[in-house]
Amino acid sequence: MAHFAKINEENIVQQVIVVNNSDCGDLEFPESESIGQTFINSIGLVGTWKQTSYNSSFRKNYAGVGFSFDESRNAFIPVKPYPSYVLNEDICQWEAPIPRPSDDKFYDWDEENLTWKEFTTNWEPIV
Repeated sequence: MAHFAKINEENIVQQVIVVNNSDCGDLEFPESESIGQTFINSIGLVGTWKQTSYNSSFRKNYAGVGFSFDESRNAFIPVKPYPSYVLNEDICQWEAPIPRPSDDKFYDWDEENLTWKEFTTNWEPIV
């Protein structure tokens, strides 16, 4: 199956659909993209469609609604979760300005203090 993301004039993903490989000429990306785009438009889903990879084998990330498509990077980029986050250019993912602690604890990003805050719960696991 092939996956396509519809992007608007601002290159923001509006919708993601699945298309049969046969409707993409049974070809691999990038050859499959133009055939898939033609098929999608022919069934009345008119717009700008970009092929996306479910396993992120091309265009860095699988597209999701709200993601942006960066033409110069040829990549789908997730929504920036916090103003302080920085884009990792290699993988086109947002990262905190300081690395998450690498222990077995859970953490949430504290944007106000620009630090990781340990996440605690009061629940007990079922044994």
